[in-house]
Parts: sequence; structure tokens; C-alpha cells
Amino acid sequence: MDLNALRVFERVAATGSFTATAHHFHRAVSSISRQITALEESLGQQLLYRHTRAVTLTEAGERYYRNIREILDQLDLATEALQAPDSEPSGLLRINAPVAFGQRQIVPILHRFQRRHPAIKAELMLTDRLTDPVKESIDITFRVGELSDTTLVARRLAPMNYVVAAAPAYLERYGTPQTPESLCQHDCLLYQGEMGRQRWYFDQPGLDIPLICKVDGPLYSNSAESLLQAALMGQGLVMFPTWLIADELARQALLPVLEAWRGEVAPIRRDIHVLYGQRRLTAPKVSAFLAHLFEEMGDVPPWDRWQTRRAKQAP
Repeated sequence: MDLNALRVFERVAATGSFTATAHHFHRAVSSISRQITALEESLGQQLLYRHTRAVTLTEAGERYYRNIREILDQLDLATEALQAPDSEPSGLLRINAPVAFGQRQIVPILHRFQRRHPAIKAELMLTDRLTDPVKESIDITFRVGELSDTTLVARRLAPMNYVVAAAPAYLERYGTPQTPESLCQHDCLLYQGEMGRQRWYFDQPGLDIPLICKVDGPLYSNSAESLLQAALMGQGLVMFPTWLIADELARQALLPVLEAWRGEVAPIRRDIHVLYGQRRLTAPKVSAFLAHLFEEMGDVPPWDRWQTRRAKQAP
């Protein structure tokens, strides 16, 4: 049995694409197709249905994929575990994260990690679509918001702390809202994603039921970065997590308002989690990254330290 053919089949099954697999292995699509055909002939079974725009698994292919994925995973982990305990972690570390969170937070963390461990290469996949870390052979997965059921180990990194903020120019022009109810008199810039248009919730002192504010404004977008740029130009107020706007708050390009109220964009409090397979902890590259990650988090996440710096700067 050709081990390389199994790895090629695993990638085709995971991605549903000969083209994506060819890019992954830096080979021609025709070469990938020939190798899959040879594997099917050697097994005497059709593993894939080939369609014009996609590739799907046959019933036999689905069973075979489940079995060989487990074997390949164990083989990779066993190989990495053979490294001497005091050797430098190496290999390819595959990380998945939501787009904005990955750009704002994971890229700098990963940069510092790779300076510390230069033998590790990283593949950072940023997508707001929920991926299957097991199916796509991802080592580390970050999830922002609600956490669905998973067989992976899920560790809470930090809470999602939301801040309502605006540029100084906007507040000078239109005034500062004093209560959540007064937001209806202001221009609010709203995120609009797959779950619909963002709604703003606030804790009510002494009550368990959150106050829902019917906010509106001149701009909706499925791009958090676009809304952030509009807010910086003074177009309106945003409610964003501190991990997204910590730098702007720290340099006072955006000013927080309604600080006595805790805001949310869902009826329940949400957190940030890091997910990984228990077995992957045996890989030095994974355990080293997690150790670095939790060291950087400390008692207070780096994106929430702007409040401490601001308090020190206050007269």
C-alpha cells in the first residue's frame, strides 16, 4: 500500500476537491487524479464520485476515510513523539480561527511563537465558516462565541467583553449617550452576518432579563473591519469585543461610552475557546504552542490590558 496515496486520498476526502489537494501537495491535478484511480484499482473499490464541481465519497470511501484518517493521524503523532524531550519542536502546525480574530490576535501571537521556535512552520486558515477540525486535520482551533458540542478538548481562553465606542469627532458632534435607551437617537453601525443583523443587549441592574436596544444607523456590513473604519471616521457608534478594538481604545482613536453597562450582541454571555484533540498534546509543536498561548494570556488577556494602561494615564 502506497502511504502517499493514502495521504492524497485523505486530503481529497477532507476538501472534496482534486484542485485543493493538488495545491496542498504542490502537484498537478492530473497527477492527483491518477493516484486516486490507482488506489481505487488496488482496493477493487470505488472510493469517490467525481462530479463537475465537487468530489464526494462513496459509502465504501466514507468507511475507508474514517479508518485511514485515524491511522494517518496516529502515525504523524507517533513520529513527532519520537523526538527527544529536549529537542526543538518542529513540523507543520495547522491553526484555524475566525477571520477578524485571527488577523487581530492570532497573527501576532503566532509571530512571537515562531520567533521562539523557528523550526515550526504554520498554516493559518482563517474562515468564519465552522470547520471540522478532525476532518480537516487541524491541530489548534479557536472559536469565538457560542461553543457547539465537540469531542475535542475545549479550554476557555477569555470572556467576550463588548464595548460601545465612537470616535471623538462623532461624540463632539452628536454628544455622548448616557443610557442604552438613548442609543436610538444615535447612528449605530451594525454587523450583519449569516445570523442576521446585530442586536445590542445590556445588563439591567438588579434584573436577570437583558435590555434589548433597537439600534439603527446608516451602515450595515458583514465586515467588522469595514464598520471599524467607518467608526474611526466618525460615522457612528459600534459595539465590538475588546479583542477587535483594543488598539483603537488604547490610543483613544475610539472612546468607550456606557461603561457602567455590560453590553452583548446575544441574550447570553459568550466566551473565546481554544480546541484541540487530546492525542495531539503528544506532539511537541502542539504542546509548545498551547504553553506559549496560555503564557501570553496571563490573568488578563492582552486585548483587555488597555483599561489598565488608561487607568495609569488618568490624572
